[in-house]
Amino acid sequence: MAGEVAVADAPEGARRPVATASGHGSPPRRIAVIGGGPGGLYAAALLKRLGPAREITVYERNAPDDTFGFGVVLSDETLGGIEHADPEAYRALSREFVRWDTIDIVHRGRTHTSGGHGFAALGRRRLLEILHERCAALGVELRFRTEAPPAAELAVHHDLVIAADGVHSATREAHPEAFGPSLTEHRNRYIWLAADFALDAFRFEVAETPYGVMQLHGYPYAADASTVIVEMREEVWRAAGLDTCDPDESTNRCAKFFTDALDGRPLRGNRSSWLTFRTVANSRWSHGNTVLIGDAAHTAHFSIGSGTKLAVEDALALVACIEEQPDLPSALTAYETERRPVVASTQRAAAASLRWFEELATYVDQPPRRFAFNLLTRSRRVTHDNLRLRDASFTAVVEEEFGCPPGTPPMFTPLRLRGLELRNRVVVSPMDMYSATDGLPGDFHLVHLGARTLGGAGLTMTEMVCVSPEGRITPGCAGLWTDEQATAWRRITDFVHTSAPGAAIGVQLGHSGRKGSTKLMWEGIDQPLEHGNWPLSAASPLPYRPGVNQVPRELDSAGLASVREQFTQAARRAATAGFDLLELHCAHGYLLSGFLSPLTNHRADAYGGPLENRLRYPLEVFDAIREVWPEDRPMTVRISATDWAEGGTEAEDAVEIARAFAAHGADAIDVSTGQVVPDERPEFGRSYQTPYADRISNTVGIPVIAVGAISSWDDVNSLLLAGRADLCALARPHLYDPHWTLHAAAEQGYTGPGAPWPLPYGAGSRTPPTGRTDAPKPRLTLG
Repeated sequence: MAGEVAVADAPEGARRPVATASGHGSPPRRIAVIGGGPGGLYAAALLKRLGPAREITVYERNAPDDTFGFGVVLSDETLGGIEHADPEAYRALSREFVRWDTIDIVHRGRTHTSGGHGFAALGRRRLLEILHERCAALGVELRFRTEAPPAAELAVHHDLVIAADGVHSATREAHPEAFGPSLTEHRNRYIWLAADFALDAFRFEVAETPYGVMQLHGYPYAADASTVIVEMREEVWRAAGLDTCDPDESTNRCAKFFTDALDGRPLRGNRSSWLTFRTVANSRWSHGNTVLIGDAAHTAHFSIGSGTKLAVEDALALVACIEEQPDLPSALTAYETERRPVVASTQRAAAASLRWFEELATYVDQPPRRFAFNLLTRSRRVTHDNLRLRDASFTAVVEEEFGCPPGTPPMFTPLRLRGLELRNRVVVSPMDMYSATDGLPGDFHLVHLGARTLGGAGLTMTEMVCVSPEGRITPGCAGLWTDEQATAWRRITDFVHTSAPGAAIGVQLGHSGRKGSTKLMWEGIDQPLEHGNWPLSAASPLPYRPGVNQVPRELDSAGLASVREQFTQAARRAATAGFDLLELHCAHGYLLSGFLSPLTNHRADAYGGPLENRLRYPLEVFDAIREVWPEDRPMTVRISATDWAEGGTEAEDAVEIARAFAAHGADAIDVSTGQVVPDERPEFGRSYQTPYADRISNTVGIPVIAVGAISSWDDVNSLLLAGRADLCALARPHLYDPHWTLHAAAEQGYTGPGAPWPLPYGAGSRTPPTGRTDAPKPRLTLG
């Protein structure tokens, strides 16, 4: 126990005699660790174990038996690393673990259980006791109740300073110019509590109270104790009066909100208070011979159980790099190079999970099993295929509720939009090819679009087809401003309907606005033409890039009427050309998008100002097209759900934009983001745009098309089953593999009507054999 550990209990500010540092060019011998949490203690223990001659001091401001929070969850991967690096510490920890493999999701009185997940937890206090014991046994000096000297001061007399001083790191705050910190506060309030009994699963429970939606996260960490976190939106917290409660009253009220989960038993706190989560990121993790680990360097939301895990993994990687590299600068560089991608991936997953719980109220009306699946896959780390391996029966029930025919993956379940039934949920996203001549599609377009419809996609979209010569982005853009162009498009749609029966082809109509008259993409994206420019028009006379791109003319009433008529005539031609679906392009900073964004619409008339006015012209264009577009054929609208720029369109605006188009008869919203202003700051990552589609789907109730770095059939299935999308549009994967959809079917063993192979291609419907890789190995030893 902690009281039995031999430690130096020094008064605050006590100092040791200074030994000579070995220099930054040599392996560190004298090391100071600021912060006695799991990451700092584990780093100290490993460094001392691998270098017994090292002098290592850990500074911890609290007493050895002080701790905050209750249970700590560690993954099998992290435990494996501990076992390999320090078997003795692992054995001590493993004796304490509570293990379980089920998750219970309680929603509107129904419990949905999913198994096969695998968790291990122990009390945070016991974790620290074990690490204290290990450090003391190895000879690490533990200074409790001691405020560490500033890192800059320690760095003078130590070879290495490890700043493990937490989310409010004084080291990081003292050197912002060196570390480049970014701190983001989030919307929800939460409180860490405990119950004096062991839950039998990881439990998520939703309480729909008169004040709003609340969420419980609970898990066992001992035979007689569980961690319980209660979380809710700030406005719910205030409406419930929890902002004025003292800690005891808050604890008691939380127990009453979740009396069923607790079976009427109380909760207890441990200096517990209501917090808002802070995401910490840093441009650099080291400064001279000082390095950040754990929450000082980065944080990830508790809903994916990652704080202690990341800190322990940081410690392991840092020590490994110190042992492997010839000097400290090389070691710190290697540590950051190794850990940054892992941490970035974790933070992306944590951000997705955090946002899910912030938007919890938008999901509570989902069908019960879809809600459960949505919660389980919220971070995108657990997917449909992964969950099917863990718990096939649970996943099968979710698929049945979704409407999957027997033996049919979600992506091959049909979807009807008006009179059009799509045989599957895969869309070839619109991709500008810049290969037309005077707007006329040619053989390239026939082969390009024809190949992808033969490849099995339910819907193949054209590139943005321009409604006038002045509405082109580049000289290579395709158009529909002449009957000759309509005839050329008819050749393509006829091929699709004849050679890929059951496949649908859609046209996307648009006008470049201020982003027109530029070079072909591969000649210089968004770069103005050197010769042959045409005049541009837009919502406001604002160039895309001042001093680079042309200043457009602000459309007056005559110009607005003229462009609206161009869209109308193009839609008539699209119908004649045989397209099955029409999409109106109101995204990516082109003309209609330029009206929607406050960054590009500075008008003072009825088409500018508040969102209601900015919507007016795009809705007028939509209405004009809908009037001439055949009633049984669907219309969709592509929007940029965020501008990724301060003062621009945000998620709340996107919901209102989608709601307005839905009220005017849109059949689905194609939810993209950005490309509106050149100084945008997108949060790139896997499926990074899908949260915007998710929000519209579950708020407005209109079918949505999700786009944005969706690349695997597993992701498609997951997004559909969770209700985040009704269709998934993929661009680059279809450039890499025109038969992406058919190959996805083959890889899943699906041969049904959602992905029929063209008859001439039938012989290729099975994966070709490859060179043998499992040949017997030669015998190289005797006996």
